[in-house]
Amino acid sequence: MVARLAALMLAVLAATPAGAASLLEKNFWLSGPNYDGDLPACHDPGVADKIVSRFATKESEYWHSSLTIQLFDRQREIAYRPWGASYIPRRFCTARVMTSDGRYRRVSYAIGEDLGIIGATWGVEWCVAGLDRNLAYAPACKMAQP
Repeated sequence: MVARLAALMLAVLAATPAGAASLLEKNFWLSGPNYDGDLPACHDPGVADKIVSRFATKESEYWHSSLTIQLFDRQREIAYRPWGASYIPRRFCTARVMTSDGRYRRVSYAIGEDLGIIGATWGVEWCVAGLDRNLAYAPACKMAQP
């Protein structure tokens, strides 16, 4: 009896057209995402420190290279929230870095709200031009920009 009732319910649900998502289905918080837009500036030392540290780790562990960032300067903002207020706040920046091989390169990076570890803090995504070996932001780090 229970199996027949379950089969009938499945048949009815399968025949019913899908409706629009309810408020509960659209967002767990009901009021929508609650972003402050409070992000560190492009020239914040914490941002540069994260990029320098993660670059060294990636080069060492993934590419088996001793390349590191020696200098981080000429930071400037390219865009802030370029897609509007309803999206995750991001600050897009560019800077010049000097790597341990003595070459200057451009780094493009985006600082995003709640994109850090478990969404508890800001996070940063970055790409050093000429060193995007896996082409994650190809071509030439263009996909790391707005």
